[in-house]
Amino acid sequence: MNNADIAEHFSLLSKLMDINGENTFKSKTYSIAAFHIEKLEFPLAETDRSAIAAIKGLGPSVAAKVTELLDTGSMATLQDFIETTPEGVREMLRIKGLGPKKIYTVWKEMGIQSIGELEYACNENRLTRYKGFGAKTQANVLEAIQFYNQHIGHFLFAQIHAVFPAIQSYLENLFGKDKVAVTGDYRRQMLTIKELEFIIAASKENIHPKFQTAYPPELLEDNEGSMLYKLTNGLKLRLYPVKEHIFTKQFLTSCSESFRDKFFADGNRALFDAGSYNSEPEIFEKAGLPYIAPYLRESPAILERARQHELPEVIQVSDIKGMIHNHSNWSDGMNTIEELANDLIKNKFEYLVMSDHSKTAAYANGLSEEKIIQQHQYIDELNKKLAPFKIFKSIESDILNDGSLDYSAEVLGSFDLVIASVHSNLYMSGEKAMQRLIRAIENPYTTILGHPTGRLLLSRNGYPIDHKKIIDACAANNVVIEINANPHRLDLDWKWIPYALEKNVLLSINPDAHSISGLYDIKYGVLASQKGGLTAAHNLSSFSLHQFEACLEKIKAAKL
Repeated sequence: MNNADIAEHFSLLSKLMDINGENTFKSKTYSIAAFHIEKLEFPLAETDRSAIAAIKGLGPSVAAKVTELLDTGSMATLQDFIETTPEGVREMLRIKGLGPKKIYTVWKEMGIQSIGELEYACNENRLTRYKGFGAKTQANVLEAIQFYNQHIGHFLFAQIHAVFPAIQSYLENLFGKDKVAVTGDYRRQMLTIKELEFIIAASKENIHPKFQTAYPPELLEDNEGSMLYKLTNGLKLRLYPVKEHIFTKQFLTSCSESFRDKFFADGNRALFDAGSYNSEPEIFEKAGLPYIAPYLRESPAILERARQHELPEVIQVSDIKGMIHNHSNWSDGMNTIEELANDLIKNKFEYLVMSDHSKTAAYANGLSEEKIIQQHQYIDELNKKLAPFKIFKSIESDILNDGSLDYSAEVLGSFDLVIASVHSNLYMSGEKAMQRLIRAIENPYTTILGHPTGRLLLSRNGYPIDHKKIIDACAANNVVIEINANPHRLDLDWKWIPYALEKNVLLSINPDAHSISGLYDIKYGVLASQKGGLTAAHNLSSFSLHQFEACLEKIKAAKL
């Protein structure tokens, strides 16, 4: 073990001690030791062990640990801190500008245990409520996280969606518009994406020279059927060169393996030996099927539905009539309620449901009972001013550890609707999660179950739940299930939409907006919901104002 390795061990020990709130004097001792060890001009491994303690900046305690490292290759004290510090918290040390003391605040005071959770908190403007985190620091942390994420190769669909037009245009300029076709996971509207894939009607020999620019992308793979490049923003770009049959290749790379296998098992393999096609719909037509959009090509069962002419008329962004579940500057949002409403009016929406955080969410400036009364008076005034547009009084009430909501029945009854969500103690057993959620669902004031698993894509797994039992409970208690449209959440997952529809449970695509721009994350919820076959008729936020009011009255009548 060389000096640099030893210094790195002591540096990490010092940082982990600070992250865990240990004695600052001790942690600084190890930081100083790391500095001096790295500057040594002779290797410690070849130094007399009895002389190590006398080296400047070390001392007996550090010397003992150096000896332990040299003899065993590890340091027990460091290993203890590694084991007691969550991996996601340790990973935060890779974020530029986020030192151990700030990570301590993030973990111990904010309850955040991963970089993804931290990014989400920045987007919700939560860091500024803690000492040492001003608006500028929060912006810098968010920028550093985004830079870090670009270099680990995993992206949310929304991140790819933002850069897709530029990449498609670039390829079309290189090869010609009719020579480029998007395919793969982006075309299937998968929630997370590792590679952006295109089919190029050109040979490899013609593709390679096109990328020999002043700043060429890095060629990672050069296989028989494809080439994989890494762009400067960290995104991986896979290109499939084809001489002909561009739409055949597009079909083959735009569906799940199980869908493809079933399609071929139904006797359609010969279609791909029959020559070129002018479009994908022509392939389905030859197979005697209506066109199945790429986002539906997941389960083989969709082929039978297509054969029976029972494909769903899936929801579109234009079907959204109102925005449910939004936060204003009364809690942790960026905009006033009036600003949110005026933007929606300008864009022809019919209503806004304000669902600021409840009093338990102190980190988000949750509303006390007194503030609720004040907000309701303010909303009444705005409704007179903005009619026929309507603002509904709601709250995102925290589901407490025992499954109860954090207001009295009297307060809960003052809202037009209540969204019940878990925001604390997220790392639960399946039994605890189910107990907590079921009790909240059974609360007569719960209208909507918010982001049912609490997951953050690419960052935090949802708490373990039995999805079928949760959906069954919502069916029995007239509770709507949210499909949270925030690109980090997209929770309820689209895979459970068919079961919810089977049980006649109403779903609701909601933006969970904390700013005006956040309102329009609704499109990501729609795109994810299309994969599950959701229709406008089964989505609460697609209801007109009149239908929405009638639905709320019906739910209340059934529950109370």
